[in-house]
Amino acid sequence: MSGTGGSGSTKWDGSTMSQDDFMEKDTVLVLDTKDNIIGSETKKASHIFNTEQPRGVLHRAFSVFIFDESTNELLLQQRAASKITFPSVWTNTCCSHPLHGMEPPEIDTPEDVKNASVKGVKYAAVRKLDHELGIPKDQVPIENFKFLTRLHYWAADTVTHGTKSPWGEHEIDYVLFLTVPSKSVLTINPNPDEIDDIKWVTKSKLVSMMEDSNLLFSPWFRIIVKKWVLGDGKKGWWDDLSVTMNTDDFVDVKNIHCFDPPVEHMGGGGDAGPMFDADTELVGDASKKQGAYGKIKTHKESKVSQLSHLDEVWSAVTLLYIKPMKSNLDSDFIKETYNKEDLEFCHEILCKVSRSFAAVIRQLPPTLLVDVLIFYLVLRALDTVEDDMTAFESNEVKVQHLLNFHKTALMDPEWTMDGVGEGDEKRLLQEFTKCHAVFASLKSDSKGVIMDITQRMATGMAEFVGKDLGQGTVDVKQFNRYCHFVAGLVGEGLSRLFAASGLEKPGMAKELHLSDQMGLFLQKTNIIRDYLEDYVDGRAFWPQTIWKKYSKNGDLGYFSNQNDEEAKVKALYCLNELITDALTLVPDCLAYLSKLQCAEVFRFCAIPQVMAIATLDKCFHNSDVFTGVVKIRKGLSCKLINNTSDITSVHQVFNEFAVSISRKAQKARRGGFEDPSFEQTMKICENICELTAVAANEKKTSAKTTIQLLSVAGIGFAFNQRAVVGSAAALLVGRKIAKAFGLAVKTTLKPSHALLDDSTALNANEVKDLKKSQ
Repeated sequence: MSGTGGSGSTKWDGSTMSQDDFMEKDTVLVLDTKDNIIGSETKKASHIFNTEQPRGVLHRAFSVFIFDESTNELLLQQRAASKITFPSVWTNTCCSHPLHGMEPPEIDTPEDVKNASVKGVKYAAVRKLDHELGIPKDQVPIENFKFLTRLHYWAADTVTHGTKSPWGEHEIDYVLFLTVPSKSVLTINPNPDEIDDIKWVTKSKLVSMMEDSNLLFSPWFRIIVKKWVLGDGKKGWWDDLSVTMNTDDFVDVKNIHCFDPPVEHMGGGGDAGPMFDADTELVGDASKKQGAYGKIKTHKESKVSQLSHLDEVWSAVTLLYIKPMKSNLDSDFIKETYNKEDLEFCHEILCKVSRSFAAVIRQLPPTLLVDVLIFYLVLRALDTVEDDMTAFESNEVKVQHLLNFHKTALMDPEWTMDGVGEGDEKRLLQEFTKCHAVFASLKSDSKGVIMDITQRMATGMAEFVGKDLGQGTVDVKQFNRYCHFVAGLVGEGLSRLFAASGLEKPGMAKELHLSDQMGLFLQKTNIIRDYLEDYVDGRAFWPQTIWKKYSKNGDLGYFSNQNDEEAKVKALYCLNELITDALTLVPDCLAYLSKLQCAEVFRFCAIPQVMAIATLDKCFHNSDVFTGVVKIRKGLSCKLINNTSDITSVHQVFNEFAVSISRKAQKARRGGFEDPSFEQTMKICENICELTAVAANEKKTSAKTTIQLLSVAGIGFAFNQRAVVGSAAALLVGRKIAKAFGLAVKTTLKPSHALLDDSTALNANEVKDLKKSQ
C-alpha cells in the first residue's frame, strides 16, 4: 500500500503524495496526556479544530535541530506556502510525526523514553529529513541523534486561517539535536512542496530574525528556542554543543513540559482558551512590538524587482548619502533645555517603537521637536494600555486606568506601570518617569495641549473597551468615531502645538475639521492594510455595514479564504469600497497642507500623507491584503520622502497615485470585474486629479524636457558629437542634483529660522539661541 502509514503498511513514498494525500493517508500516533499511545488517527482528523475537539487530537511529533559544529550554525527551514497548516513560517530543521505501520517501526514505548533511545522518532526523523530536505539516510544515522526532552503544546493556526481556524497542532513533541562536523558533509536538496527556503544561522542571526516583525515563526519553534535553545536567561543548549551532545546535562526523560501557545494562537474553530494551570509555562514573544508580534506574513517585492526601479534606487542613495534628513536633536537649544539622559531614553524608545516616525520628528525645529516627541510617546503609552487584552483583571479596571492616565502619568513624576504591553512598549511604561521628566520641562502651552488631548483620547478609548470588535465596528459612523479618538485628536493636538510654537499661524489651532480629517486618512489607511492582523488579534475595525454586504457567511474572516474564488471576488469588492471611502478625505488633507508656512512642519505632515496614498494604491484591488500585510517598496518610500519639499511636489504625488488607482479600476472592469464601487472610485480619483492638475502638468513639462535632453544626447552619440552629448548629459545631471538639493523648487514655505523673528511664542533670548543652533 504505497504512500501511506496506515496499519500493515511497509512502504511510504512521499514523492508520490500531495499535501492532501498526507492529510488523508498518514496515520499519526494518538496519545493520552502521559504520552501513552492509545490509538491512531489520520493526520487530517487529528489536526482539525472544531467544537467537538477544540484543540484537535493529541498526537506524537518530533522536532529536529541540525547544527554545523565548525561554524556553530543552525539549519532553519521555511515551510512551503502550499502547506495546509502553518505555511510560510520559519522553523527548525525538520518537524513532523512518527507514523503507524512503518518499517522500521516508528513507535516508542515508555521504556524507550526512559532510556532515551527513542529509535521510533529517530527513524521518523531520518525519513522526513530525506523527504523534506533530500538528506540521504546514511548522512544522518539514528545513533547520531540526541534526544533531549518532550513538550506538550497546542496552537491554532489563526495566523493563516483567522480566529476561527479549522486547523492547528496539538502534540507531545520530542526534541532531537544532531551535529555534523561541517555543513559540507550534508547533501541538501529541499523539496519545493515542503520547503520554500533554508538558511544556516548563527545564534545572533536567529535572534535578529526573531526580532523582525516581518518574519513568521512556528509556535513550537518559538517555545523551544525561548525555553531551551537560547536558555531564557539560563545556560542554553546552543551555548556549548559539545556538552549538549556528549553529556546528559540537558536530557530530561521524566518530565513532559506543558505550554499554552502565544495568545495569537489561541482560539480556532473550537474557541479554545488556556489548557493548562496558571503556573504552567505560557510562552509569548516579548521581543515583538505590541500589536505586531510577527504573526502575519508581510508581502514584499523581490530584491530584483526593487532594484529594477532605478529612480527609487537613486532616491535611496540621495536620502542616505547626498541629502539625508537632518536631525535637530543635537541643537544647542535642546541640549540646554532638557536633561540629557532622560531625553536620550525618550529618543531611544521612540526609535524602537516607530523608526519611521522618529526620522520625521527629528527634522522638526528645536522649538517644536521635543514637544512632538513627548506627545507621541505619551499617546503611545496610552495606546499600550488600551491594546493590552490580558493585563487587567476586568474591563472596568482598564477603563479606570485609561480615564486616570492624564492624571497619573502626567501629574505624578514617579508614576510607572509594569506588566502591561510587550517589548519596547512595556519598557516605555516601566520607565515612564524619564518621559515625564522631559514632559515637565516643556512650555506650559505644550503641556496643556498634551494633557487635554490625552484625556480626551483616553475617554474615547474607554468608550470602546467594552465593545466586541471581533467582527469590526457596527457602522461607518462608529468607524469614524473610533478613528477620530485615536487619530483625529492627534491631528488636532499637532495643529495646536504648531501654533503654540509660533512657527505656524495662530489660526492653525482652530483648524479642527481639517486636522481631524488628516488624522482619519492615516488611520483608515492603516486599518485597511491591517485587515488580517486585526482580525487575528480579535480587534477589527472594518465597519459591518460595508463588509457584511459581501461576506457570504456573515463573518469578517470570510475574506481570508482566498482559495475560494467567490470569497476572493467579494473580498476585493469590500476592499475597494473601503479604499474609496478613505480617498474622500484627500481634498481636506491637501487643504490642510496648503495652510502650512514652516518648511519643516510641512514635511513632517506631508510625509505620512504621501505614504498613505501610496499604500492605498498598493492595496487597491490587491488580494494580498487578505493573506498578510502589504507594504510599499523601501525605495519608493525614499522617493516619496524626497518629494515632500513643497505643496507642488505633494500634489504631484497624489495625482500620480489617483491616476494609478483609476487605471487599476478601469483595467479590472475591462477584465469583467463588476466592482459595485467603480463609479464612486472614479469620481473621487477625478476630483483629486482636478485639484492637483496644475502640479501634474508641471511634472509632465519637466518630463518632456528630460526626454528632449535624452534625445539630443542620443543624436549626439549617434553622430559622434561628444560636445553635444556632454552638454545634454551635464544638463540632465544638473537638473537631477538641483532637484535633490531642492534648488529647483519654487515654494512659499519658509525654513523655521526665517520665521523666528515673527514668533510670538519665544522670548528674545530663545530666538537668539535658536538661530545660533540652526
